[in-house]
Amino acid sequence: MNRIMTIQRIPHHAHWGAFTALVEDGRVVGAEPFRNDPYASPMLSTIPDLVYSDSRVLHPHVRKGWLEKGPDGDRTKRGAEPFVRVPWDEALDMVAAELRRVKERHGNESIFGGSYGWSSAGRFHHARSQVRRFLYGFGGCTDQVTNYSWGAAMVLLPHILGDFGAADGKVTSWRNISANTKLMVLFGGASLKNGQVASGGAGENAYEKWLRKAAASGVTFVNISPVKDDGPDFLNAAWIPIRPSTDTAMMLALAHTLVAEGLHDAAFCARYCAGTDRFIAYLKGETDGQPKDAAWAAAITGVDADTIRDLARRMAAQRTMLSAAWSLQRAHRGEQPFWALIALACLLGQIGLPGGGFGFGYGSINGIGIPRRQTPSPSLPMGRNPTGLAIPVARITDMLLNPGATLEFNGTAMTYPDIRMIYWAGGNPFHHHQDLNRLLKGWQKPETVVVHEPWWTATARHADIVLPATMTLERNDVGAASRDRFIFAMHKAIEPLGESRNDFDIFSALAERLDFRDAFTEGRDEQAWLRQLYDLTGGRERNVDFETFWEQGYIEIPEPEEDEILLSHFRDDPERYRLPTPTGKIEVFSETVAKFGYDDCPGYPVWLEPAEWLGGERAKRFPLHLVSNQPKTRLHGQTDQAHVSRASKVAGREPAQINTADAAARGIGTGDVIRVFNQRGACLAGAVVTDGVMPGVIQLSSGAWFDPAEPGRPGSLERHGNPNVLTLDAGTSRLGQGPTSLTALVEIEKATETPEAHPWGQPATVPRNQILAK
Repeated sequence: MNRIMTIQRIPHHAHWGAFTALVEDGRVVGAEPFRNDPYASPMLSTIPDLVYSDSRVLHPHVRKGWLEKGPDGDRTKRGAEPFVRVPWDEALDMVAAELRRVKERHGNESIFGGSYGWSSAGRFHHARSQVRRFLYGFGGCTDQVTNYSWGAAMVLLPHILGDFGAADGKVTSWRNISANTKLMVLFGGASLKNGQVASGGAGENAYEKWLRKAAASGVTFVNISPVKDDGPDFLNAAWIPIRPSTDTAMMLALAHTLVAEGLHDAAFCARYCAGTDRFIAYLKGETDGQPKDAAWAAAITGVDADTIRDLARRMAAQRTMLSAAWSLQRAHRGEQPFWALIALACLLGQIGLPGGGFGFGYGSINGIGIPRRQTPSPSLPMGRNPTGLAIPVARITDMLLNPGATLEFNGTAMTYPDIRMIYWAGGNPFHHHQDLNRLLKGWQKPETVVVHEPWWTATARHADIVLPATMTLERNDVGAASRDRFIFAMHKAIEPLGESRNDFDIFSALAERLDFRDAFTEGRDEQAWLRQLYDLTGGRERNVDFETFWEQGYIEIPEPEEDEILLSHFRDDPERYRLPTPTGKIEVFSETVAKFGYDDCPGYPVWLEPAEWLGGERAKRFPLHLVSNQPKTRLHGQTDQAHVSRASKVAGREPAQINTADAAARGIGTGDVIRVFNQRGACLAGAVVTDGVMPGVIQLSSGAWFDPAEPGRPGSLERHGNPNVLTLDAGTSRLGQGPTSLTALVEIEKATETPEAHPWGQPATVPRNQILAK
């Protein structure tokens, strides 16, 4: 007799969109996109893969050497030694004892609260919030500030505009651009792939919809990027290939043309800007003897001088929107292109007008420029960090390798603490950090590394104690994003696999052992916290109580009737709506920044040679610039183990796009396994030969799971195509100290050895009785 199965339909949410989980007999069998999302991401189809991945962490584990000798053991074996399965109570006792030991002997500042990454779209079970709340309640830790996405801009823009809203989504809306903009100049492009994800998720992946509307309305687009498909085909964008990391020089030349030909708006600069005269003097060469004209920029950028002059004239002749992708500032001297774009927009004089001015992040993530009301997003209260210590996120390795050293950052100087313990929950530094071989050396310094993870990522494999965390479908939560007009109920769909536990439950158990459980939980369980967070976001004010919201599965906030126009109020009345800068104006020259005395970030935008670029001396040895942009088939490293990402691999490696001429010169064809290398490391990748990248450039997306041939040994060949074994680990400048992932010169060759990649699956384990016997 056939058994009739019933499909349960359970509302849920992810960073790549809302969906309905399909559950049959207690097992997730599919995911249907939210009905309001016509541009749903294909990554939703990977949901069952993620739940039942052969890389799931199902039980608590301890590294063999740490279990035998504790924090005094050989830390160079991290990543190489097998693990031992242990019971939950024993694992929790170990972690609590280590926290207590490190605190008593070395102080709370020696505990690094490691958490960076997208983790869950749910706002309660958000790992970074949970680990911070726990460690703050324990007496504090060394924390992190800024981010990897737009960290340099986060520091720079408050000096120039008074806040960083122009990079965080408070920009002129696409609806207004469609109605008013005639020319949109995209420095760094506006790639469709980036629009399928958003931190906290989205009810509608609306980026493609609005980009198509702008194209259909007659906006003319210019894509200035080394990669052609940064401008989708339907835009019919003019592609101007440019050497990576030289956008600042082109912006300066555009500005010089405006000034030299009398096309700039001097009246706007005088009323709304501070220090434009000093910037213009630099453009003219009065400060250094070198006019920043189109001929000068052509030699740096590889863009023809006439093309630069023509674009400047077109910009001045019509309503123009200038855009810079977040990626431009993820490079050495990364503050300069964002500052230069603002200065260029000031000279055009269209800031605050419908369809004119500038904005950052269009095409960098879903939600930028999408019409929405400014509403709070739910978040778990974390409290205050008692130590007051925090480093810029991209300086992790520096901190681990150099305790006691001084870091200059945004006008201050801080001393790196001596980190004895890393407690990491949420994110994967072996994906997002630069120069992974250097990180490996730093990662060996602390005495103990504790990691919460649902999967055996490289971070889990390089831990001492690994605690299995649930994934979102195994718990209840509330999903929302500040850039989205929906709030979602994330219903638990299945029971946790193996012995997985929620971060909240893990931290509650640890807090009980450390005598602050009541302060951590505030007497609330999961459902009580969800109700609290929903109410704090104004759910009741929308006349939808929590019970109704939970049953419906979501609430929708109507789009605003008025368009957002960046700095429109300031333009209308610059006295009443003074910017929160020292002058109340847009600071083309910043006295504050100038007084910091940083030669790598002076008081106005300038061209400064990056440490590595195609016009530099190092290009003689490594003649290709590596562009490690965001992937099309996953979110950073998330879902790399699922079928969509796996299907994109070439010869089992991450695909690398190479220009036809560069490939021919090296005897490389599509499908070949290539070795990509420089002085920092080497990885294998799968070649894709194309004219879609400019000569001298290789494109290798980030996010392939780190897979060294000799785990634990810095310098080992990476087999899967992780570009961060090649990228530069240095701050953008002493001002921002942002990441420099787009600063890397490499060489390539056809690989002579092609060992199989093994980035997924389970690590080696040994039975507990073998340890006890010893």
